[in-house]
Amino acid sequence: MHGPALSAWLMVALCGASGAYCLLRTRRCAGEERRAAGSEAVMGFGMAAMALPAAVLTPPDWSWAVYAAVFGVAALRVLPAAGRGGHHLHHLVGSLAMVYMAVVMAFPAQGGHGVHGAYGGHGAGVAGGAPLVTGALLVYYAVFVLRSGARLVPLAAPAGGLPAAWTSRPEFALVCRLSMALAMLAMLVTL
Repeated sequence: MHGPALSAWLMVALCGASGAYCLLRTRRCAGEERRAAGSEAVMGFGMAAMALPAAVLTPPDWSWAVYAAVFGVAALRVLPAAGRGGHHLHHLVGSLAMVYMAVVMAFPAQGGHGVHGAYGGHGAGVAGGAPLVTGALLVYYAVFVLRSGARLVPLAAPAGGLPAAWTSRPEFALVCRLSMALAMLAMLVTL
């Protein structure tokens, strides 16, 4: 595995692991935090599926409509709480970004790279998207990654290693969000 295929598999692994971690978090928390972890799990697994190399699985044409529908419903679910800001607003932006990328992949323009063309995922060889929307999403995710990374720097490791309830550590949830934001940046750069 070299070049684009390796990048695609790394993205699948990163997003899949983030989705699995968030799914585990749903078992340890309740209320708003549980819903947030569930939304992040859906995002992680959806991003992992979108990053699968085209040589492994060529999605049918209707799959982009399914992605758009799933993330459209996710956006509608979080919309009422998005006015409070924080993670709710981030989940709304993430869901809408996934809808945007799915629509772009469903109706590709001629030529170019496409959402995953640069690293061998679905949609290689197609391109599209509104440059202004793509640019705004790139700026949002770049700022999110930089802010999240800066928030992780001062955190010290616990003296006794990982606690028994490692899924309740706030910095692990932040690393999960940071990982998915980095993956989203990679997808948007190739759009």
